[in-house]
Amino acid sequence: MSGEKVNGNIRVSIITVSYNSAKTIKRTIESVLHQTYQNIEYIVIDGASTDGTVDIVREFESDFNGRLLWVSEPDHGIYDAMNKGIKMASGDLIGILNSDDYYELDAVENMVSALGKEKYQILYGFMRTLRNGEEYSIAIRTHKDLRNGMIAHPACFVTKQTYDDLGMYNTKYKSVADYDFMLRMSDNKSVIFEPVYKLIANFEQGGMCSTTTAWLELLELQREYGIITSGEYIKTMIKHRLHTLFHRIKK
Repeated sequence: MSGEKVNGNIRVSIITVSYNSAKTIKRTIESVLHQTYQNIEYIVIDGASTDGTVDIVREFESDFNGRLLWVSEPDHGIYDAMNKGIKMASGDLIGILNSDDYYELDAVENMVSALGKEKYQILYGFMRTLRNGEEYSIAIRTHKDLRNGMIAHPACFVTKQTYDDLGMYNTKYKSVADYDFMLRMSDNKSVIFEPVYKLIANFEQGGMCSTTTAWLELLELQREYGIITSGEYIKTMIKHRLHTLFHRIKK
C-alpha cells in the first residue's frame, strides 16, 4: 500500500490516557479532531480526573459525531490505561497520544499511507520535542538502535493484530513499559518496523519519563534484556546511592 493513494477504509484508533490534564488536553483533542484523514475512532481513558478534564472531553463529543469514546475511572497506572484503550479499540491501526502532546494535522494520513499488508507492523516517524512550549529538537531514532534507546512512542502506530496476538504493555513497569514492548517486538522476527520520514507528533518534555524512578526502572529493564551486565547495573546503583547519600549529608 505504501506509495499508493491513501485507503480511507482503514480504521485508525487513537488513544489518549489522561489524569488531571485540563491545562493541555484541549490541544491534544483538537489535533485528532482536525486530522486530514477522517476514518478515526478516538478513545480517551481518564483516570478519574478531578480538575475538569472530563468536562473538556464532553465538550468535544458532538464534534466527533459518535467517533469519540471515553471512560473516567480509577486505573492502575498509565500502561494499565493504555491496555484498556487497546482492548476497546476497533481500528486496524492504533496510535497512542499523551494528553499533553499533539499530532501534526497529517500524521494519521501519513501513517495510513505507509501501512503495508503484513499483520504485525510498527510504524514510527519524526517527533518534535518542546521545552516550555519552545521547539528543542526534531528527530527520529531508528528501530535498529533500540537497544541504545527508545524510539519516539508518541510518533508510533501499531497494528491492532500486533497487540492482540503478541501482547500489550507489561504493567509491572510504571514508566518504561513502552520501551519493554518495543524491545519484545524487536526480538520477534514476524514484526515489521517501518520508519516514516514525516513529522508525526509533538512531545512536551517533562513528566514521569524525566524522574529518578523512571531512570532506575530503565536500568532494571536494561539489565533484564542484557543491554547492560549485572556488574554494570550494580556499579551504577552503588554510584547512585552514594550520590544520593552525599547530597542528604550535605543538606
